[in-house]
Formats: sequence, C-alpha cells, structure tokens
Amino acid sequence: MITRIGHCAIRARDIEKTAHFYTAVLGMQEAFRMFDPVDGTVASIHIYVAPSQFIEIFPHGSQECPLKKDSIGHSHICYEVDDAAAYCALVCSRGAPLDSELKRGASKCIQFWTHDPDGNSIEFMELPPDCLQVAANNRIASRQ
Repeated sequence: MITRIGHCAIRARDIEKTAHFYTAVLGMQEAFRMFDPVDGTVASIHIYVAPSQFIEIFPHGSQECPLKKDSIGHSHICYEVDDAAAYCALVCSRGAPLDSELKRGASKCIQFWTHDPDGNSIEFMELPPDCLQVAANNRIASRQ
C-alpha cells in the first residue's frame, strides 16, 4: 500500500542556486547531501518538505524542456501551506517570482504560483474547510 509521496526529483542547471531558492526563498530546510564516491562532488541535495517528504535536486542539467500548456507529462508540484496569503507575501518579499496572483481555485482552494530558477512550476495551496480536497479527505478517511 502506498502511504505518501516520498520525494520529487529535479535536475538543476546550478544545484547551489536551486538549493538556495528552496531554502532561503521558500524557507525549506536542507536535509542532507550525497556525494559522488569517485570525485567527491555533490551528487544530490535533499530538501526537507515534511516528515519523509523531500525534494531531491540533481546537478548538471543542461537542456531545457519548455513546458507548454498541452505538454504531456509532469506539469508542476504543489505544496500545501496553512496560510496562502501570508506565505505568498513572505516568498515574494524574499524574491520569488509571482506567476499568478493569490486566488481561489476551481476546487475552492486558495492558491498562488511561482517557479524555481530552472523554471519548474510550483503551486502553493491552502485548503479551507469548503474545498473539494478537504471533502475528499473526509469522505475517503471515513471509509477506512
């Protein structure tokens, strides 16, 4: 049985710059680094999101894959926050680009969007009691 999403992996053009964005701008914590056993260079940086949930950043990205509205495959990652308005103000004050204003989504969640230094699209979402995600959580939990 699947219990949660363990990590999201991304390849960065500049691993230190990307790690800085997730830690200093978004406020996450660096969990650990792994090193190449041959030359000792950074092989990956793991950013802590929540218990047992990480962002795994790999170096040496060199070819951009521009995402289009109708692209097949990975589209974005979403992080749940407890106060979308406050978090939006915080990350914008730290220099995060704002790709969409704070708004109520189709599911009635409160959301805004940004992107990391490599252009990976990031959604932040607050789940108020009347949103579809909370209703689904409650409905599915009651069956278990």
